[in-house]
This record gives sequence, C-alpha cells and structure tokens, in this order.
Amino acid sequence: PSPPLLLVLLVLVVLGPATPCSPQPNATRFVCTEPTLSAFPAGLPPATLAVSVEFTALAALLPAALAGLPRLQELHLSSNRLAALPEGLLRPAPALRVLDLTNNLLAHLPAGIFAAAGHLQHLVLRGNRLRALQPAWFRHLPRLQWLDLAANELAEVPPAVFRPLRSLRSLDLSRNRLASLAPGALAGLRALERLDLEGNGLGTLPPNAFASTPALRLLFLQNNELRVLPAGIFVPLRHLRVLDLARNRLRVLELPPKTPGPALDLDISGNPWSCECPLLAVLRRAAPRLTAARDTLCASPGRYR
Repeated sequence: PSPPLLLVLLVLVVLGPATPCSPQPNATRFVCTEPTLSAFPAGLPPATLAVSVEFTALAALLPAALAGLPRLQELHLSSNRLAALPEGLLRPAPALRVLDLTNNLLAHLPAGIFAAAGHLQHLVLRGNRLRALQPAWFRHLPRLQWLDLAANELAEVPPAVFRPLRSLRSLDLSRNRLASLAPGALAGLRALERLDLEGNGLGTLPPNAFASTPALRLLFLQNNELRVLPAGIFVPLRHLRVLDLARNRLRVLELPPKTPGPALDLDISGNPWSCECPLLAVLRRAAPRLTAARDTLCASPGRYR
C-alpha cells in the first residue's frame, strides 16, 4: 500500500530540498554542472582525483575548499562567476596537474596562488579579465607544459616573466591587447613548440623576439597590425612547420630559412603584398605550402592586382 500523503510531506520537510550535485562516497571523479549551485561542494571523498564544477553560479571559494583532497589531480572550474581566488586555495592539493579557470571574472590573482602547485602541467586562464602578469605566479611551475592566457586584457608581457617555465610547450596569448612585444618577453622558453599571438593589434616585433624559442614549430601571428618584420626575425626557428601571418598589413615578407623535412605551412592571405622580385625570390627560396592561396593578393604593382 502507498504511504499516506501526510507521511510523505513530513519526510520532505525533515530532509529539506535536495542538495544539487551531492558527492558519492567512493567516487574518484566529481562532476557538477547545476546552474543553481552557489557553493563549492563539501564532503568530497579523500580519494577524489578530478573535480569538475562548471557552468554554475559559483562566485567564491573558501581557502579550505580543497581541504581533504590530497590526491586531487584535476580541477575544472570553467564558466562560473569567480571574481577572486584565495591565496592558499591550492595548498591542500599538491598533486594537482590540471587547473582550468576558463570564462570567469578574474581580474587579478594572488601572488602566491601557485606557490604549492609544483606539479601543475596545464593551466588555463582563458576568457577572464586579467590586466597584468605577475612574475610570482610562474616561479614555482617548472613542470608546466600548457599555459592559456587567451582572451584577457593583457597590455604587455614583462621581460623574462615566463623564464621559470622551462618545460612549457604551448603558450596562448591570443586576443589580448598586446600592441607590442617587449624584448626578452619570451626569455627562457627553450622548450616552447606552439605560440599563439593572434588578434592582439601587434604593430611591431623586436628583432630578437624568437631568439629564446628555438624549438618553436607553430607560430600564429594572424589578425594583427604588423607592417614590417625585422630582417632575420625567423632565423632562429629551424623547426618551424606552421606560420600564420594572415590579415596583417605586410608588404614585404620575411621567412625562416628552408630546412630538411616537410614544407612550411604558410598563410599570408589578407596582406597588401608588393609583388616585386624580392617577394617572389623569398617564396621560391623557401618553397612553402601556401594555405588560403586564393586570398593571397598583390596590392602592387598594378599589373598584378
């Protein structure tokens, strides 16, 4: 027989409304995408390896939010409403390898936020409101391989700010406000293989911009305001395989020297090229594989338009 309606109502009143995304006692992964969640879940089991709290109303984290999670390796907090982080947030999770804070409201981070995160390998800060990079953030991240700072409000990269990141392989600075790149901005990044500077409004690059990145294989410089590239700027890049210079204001081309191996994938579309002998000679010598060839047009001389 069905329980009386009054008894059901009494049980509901005693228990209260169900808490969204309640932890399971023996689970090693916790996932919550409940839009109404406003507090970081408590009571996660000590064996938890990965936590994903995304697309929620979470606006703040307590300093002890990760207490009791010594084995935590992945923390995904994208698409929440976080505007600040406590400095000691990561101390209880020394094994953390992946931290994703994409699409929050972070305008700054505490200087020592990553001081206890020496095993961190992937750090994603894309789509926040960061205005300045602090050297202190990167001093204790020797294992970091992937750093995504795209779509923030960065106006400069301080010289040598990334120097401690000796294991870094991918750096994304696209869609910030970098009108120029300071000499030494990439100092120390000798393992870097992928660099994205797309969509910054860059008007110039220093002559030795890539002297510290000899392992670079993929370089994205499209959608900027580059008019002239310093002579020999790509000479250190003996392993470059992809170069995107599309939609700048270049008239004369600089290319890395031709090396054994696959042809360079090159996109130079959307620039007002001066198709005189020097440009044609550069293309013949480098023999790149042109992408978007139909949009690669000459602005001069008139007979080539």
